[in-house]
Parts: sequence; structure tokens; C-alpha cells
Amino acid sequence: MTSYSVRVASTEADLAACFAVRTEVFVVEQSVPESVEYDAYDAIAVHVLAEGPDGAPLGTGRLLHGPGALGKTGSPDVGSLGRLAVAKSARGLGVGVALVRAIEAEAARLGLSSVDLGAQTHALGFYERLGYVAYGPEFEDAGIAHRSMRRALA
Repeated sequence: MTSYSVRVASTEADLAACFAVRTEVFVVEQSVPESVEYDAYDAIAVHVLAEGPDGAPLGTGRLLHGPGALGKTGSPDVGSLGRLAVAKSARGLGVGVALVRAIEAEAARLGLSSVDLGAQTHALGFYERLGYVAYGPEFEDAGIAHRSMRRALA
């Protein structure tokens, strides 16, 4: 498979596809409890979905912003990229990069100045290649080591 598309999830079926990828990656592969993986932020987030040419979900991510997300982002002009997940069958095809860029484009469209994220430490190099800079100490989330990262938007 060499082609895929990425778009903002706009229907209940799209959201179900996003959650299916997250369940596969985080709950099944990484053993994150569902009670931790799914939270109240899902209801207010912008979700993005990568699909193959047959419509199969390949990846997802979400953007938090605005008043309901301030506890997560800390600032009204900073978005929070999270729950980035790519199906095992689609890894290495550029899907993760396309998802990050789609989330950044949505953040820019919303007038945000930068995007923060909590990267699993094994993924630091991926985000650094996309222009993110780590800051602060390592922390644990869902039993997995993370670092905070930020990228200013043009």
C-alpha cells in the first residue's frame, strides 16, 4: 500500500475508526488501560484520520485547544497534539508525518501559535525531525516514559 489520505474526522463513523486505531495501538500493543486511553477530552478534540484507498483506518491523532482544553495545554494559543497512533501495517509509509502535519495545519487554521505534545521517549527522534523541541524532565504517563515537546507554527 502506498497511498492514503488524511482528513479531519467529521462523522461518528470517522470517530469510531479513530478509536479503533487507538485501541489497536495503545490498548492492545502498549497495554494502556482503556480507562486511561479514552478521556473527557475526546469529546472536545479535533480528531484526524488517515485512511487507505479502501477506506481502512491507518492512523489517527487529536488536537486539543480552547477553553475546555486549557488544563491540558496551559495556554489559549497553544494546541496539544495527542493520541497519535499508526496501525502496524501502515508504519514506515509516512502516515505519522502526514497526521502531525494535518494537526498542525488545523492548529494554524484555528490561530494557534504553537503545538505541544507529550512524546513517548522512544519517539523523540521522530518528533525532533518534524521540528519539535523537548523541554522539561521526563515523566510517566500510562506507565510509559514521556517528554514534553513544542513546535512553533509559522
